[in-house]
Order: sequence, then C-alpha cells, then structure tokens
Amino acid sequence: MTPLRRRMTIMLCGVLLLLGLIFGFNQLKIAMIKYFIGGMGLPPATVSTMVISTSEWQPKLTSVGNVRAFRGVDLSTEIGGLVQSVPVKSGMDVKEGELLIKLNDNSDVAQLNSLKALADLAKVINERDKQQLDIQAISKNVFDTSKADAASKQAQVEQQIALVAKKNLKAPFSGRVGIVMMNPGQYVNSGDKLLTLQTLDPIFVDFNLPQSNASQIQVGQEITVTTDAFKDDSFVGKVTAVSPKVDTNTRNIQIEARLANPDKKILPGMFANVNVKLGDEVKLLTLPQTAITYNPYGSTIFIAKATGKKDKQGNPGLEAQQVFVTTGPTRGDQVAILKGVDEGMTVVTSGQLKLKNGTPLIVNNKVQPANAPNPQPQE
Repeated sequence: MTPLRRRMTIMLCGVLLLLGLIFGFNQLKIAMIKYFIGGMGLPPATVSTMVISTSEWQPKLTSVGNVRAFRGVDLSTEIGGLVQSVPVKSGMDVKEGELLIKLNDNSDVAQLNSLKALADLAKVINERDKQQLDIQAISKNVFDTSKADAASKQAQVEQQIALVAKKNLKAPFSGRVGIVMMNPGQYVNSGDKLLTLQTLDPIFVDFNLPQSNASQIQVGQEITVTTDAFKDDSFVGKVTAVSPKVDTNTRNIQIEARLANPDKKILPGMFANVNVKLGDEVKLLTLPQTAITYNPYGSTIFIAKATGKKDKQGNPGLEAQQVFVTTGPTRGDQVAILKGVDEGMTVVTSGQLKLKNGTPLIVNNKVQPANAPNPQPQE
C-alpha cells in the first residue's frame, strides 16, 4: 500500500469515528432528557371542582310564540258618511253594543219617518179593506192588493231602519278600543279602518313545537308564559287546541293556549317564551354546562380521582380521569347528566381544556362557573 493510500484510509476511519461519536452523543442526550422528563411526571393543573348531586327538574318543552287577542278586529262601516260624534276615547274599555262612532243620519231618519207614515197608512187601508171584504163590499182582489202594499211599505221601513243602524258603529263584543284618530266632521268611506277593538282577558298565545313532540302535547296541559316586557312576572294558562296537521315546510305543529290576563298586561302581538309542563318533577344529576366538553365522538367530563398519595402540602393527591357521559335536558347554566357518573363524584367544572388522563390537579374553588337554573341578566 502506498503512503498516500495509507493516509487516506486513516483519515477516512477518523472521520467515521468522529461521526459515530457525534451520533452516540446525541442519542445519549435524547435518552437522558426523556429519563429526566419521565422522572418529573406531568405538570399539575389548577382547576375548580364540585361534587355532583341530584336536583329537582320539571320536564318541559320550550318554545317561542306570539300573543293574540281572544277577539280582535279592525272596525269599519259598511257605508260612507260624515262623522257626527265619537263617544269613545283612546284606550277605553267598552261593552258589547256600546256606540263607538256615529255618522250623520239626519236625512236617513227623515226618510225613515216618511216610510213609517206610508206604512201606517197602508196598514189602515188594509184593515179597512178587510172590514169591507167581510160584508162583501169589495172584491178579494182589492183586499189582497192592499195587504201586499202594506207588507211592502213595512219592508221598506225595515230596510231603512237597517240603513240608519249602519250609520251607528257599535262594539260587536266587549274589549278595549285602540287609538282613536277620528274627529267629528270628518268624512269616511265604506271599508275605511276607523279603529281597533281587542278583548284582552282572556288572551291567546300561538306557538309551534317539532313534530317529534306530537305525542307529548295535548289539550289541557298547563303552560307558563314569560315576556320581555314583564321579566319578573309569569302567566299560567292551558293548551286549548292542537293543529290537526303538520306544516310541510317546517315540520312543526301549531298550538294554541289561553291565558288569564286580568291586569291586561299582555298585549296582542307581543313575543312570548312558552314552557309546557310534562308530568311531575324528577331528580337528575346536575352539572354546570362549563363542565362538559362536547366532541364529535361524544361528550366528556373530567373527574378528580384520588391517587392515594400526598402532595407537597400534605393534602390528598388528585389526578384527572376523563369519562364519557350522556347529557340530557338543559336549563339556564345547568345540564342534566343521564349516564356516565354517579352522585358524589368530584367533577372538574373549569380548566379541563388543558387536562388529560393522569394530570395532577390543584383545586382552587374560590371562583366557580355560573350554575343558575334560571339566570337573570346583570346590570
């Protein structure tokens, strides 16, 4: 072997040895880091917890609806005319048959009096003809003619009475008058909207429920209604009718309920929150909704499981354990748990997003998540 080739071989072996030492050093460093981290374990996480317990739940269906008057109509007259008087005022409560608007009927009343006089004359003539017919002084044909004339004149009187009555707009039912914008001397045409009349007690609420709830809803069920206008008040009523068909566009069933409204607070057209009670109260395990992690493959929670060891402060050690659960209905900030946990377990209510199985836990319950069944807006 020539000196040049010997030097090249020695140099190549040296390079390979150096590379081997570098590779070995890196592998040793990685192994030491893994060993060090493995000895440290998972870093602890600070969470809040609560002991899961049962609470009373009222099974119910919720929906939104619209308030509708028990009776409501926009009133108008069949014939036109000049407004003579408006006896009612805006917002007044009126009884059935009470006069609301009177049109000028002077000429119609005069015509009525004239027709009454003619009818009275025709009646007298007919009675006289009857007496003469009895003694065979006139023919039966003359008597029949006078009798028909008397009946015709009386029919004209009744027709004119009906015409005069149309000049007096009366309440078709008891209720509350809306805003009156008519004034004496104003001319109105037939069919013009003059004012609105609404019966406010009782009052209807119309709402919809999905077709899947068809078997749960029936006439007579109790409902509770709340409105944005009166947040502190609730109104109780009953279902009065269920539509016999399902809307083909929404697949919902329309439902009608009737409420007592003695104070007349609820007004037609208002938006209403409707709760339909379904049977008696039941007991369900309850958690704040923040305790649930919703995933495509299921809903999970973390429970604080005792490790059997002491932490640095001497407290019993806790670690996180993930559990799949089946959730039920919700109310306010709460959700019912149907399956997956037992009463008395300690559940992580916040901070669970940074957890995995085996993560050591530090419990800090100074601040708890919202857990109200019926939360109210804060000022």
